[in-house]
Amino acid sequence: MPEQTSALWPLGLYCLAVVAITTVILGISHVLGERHSEKGTAIPYESGMTPTGSAQLRFSADFYLVAMFFVIFDLESIFVFAWAVAARDVGWSGYTELFVFVGILLAALAYLWRSGALTWGTGGQAHAPRPGKEIEP
Repeated sequence: MPEQTSALWPLGLYCLAVVAITTVILGISHVLGERHSEKGTAIPYESGMTPTGSAQLRFSADFYLVAMFFVIFDLESIFVFAWAVAARDVGWSGYTELFVFVGILLAALAYLWRSGALTWGTGGQAHAPRPGKEIEP
């Protein structure tokens, strides 16, 4: 047991050094830092620009759809990359499974495209009609 304790002293010294350096840096910045009391100091801003309107804005659902599409196809690329790394090990059965996986994703993309979920703007059909509901002319 004494061997483990003696092996941990470099870790303790490292943690102590990190805390000491952090404290010194924060202390120096507090002592040497500028103090501002202007009116604009407390106003939040984005990228150096002062706010012009309310922060309570409603975003269109299209923005969330794009985020979901990104996540879905980003995950697809991760799975395809993982398959490419192990392609020789998984053989033809792995190739077939990857082909089915990409086929299902392409079918989902075709459905979304056909239903108008990828259409932004007012021209054309914005969203697919609900089942059982007819579009009135």
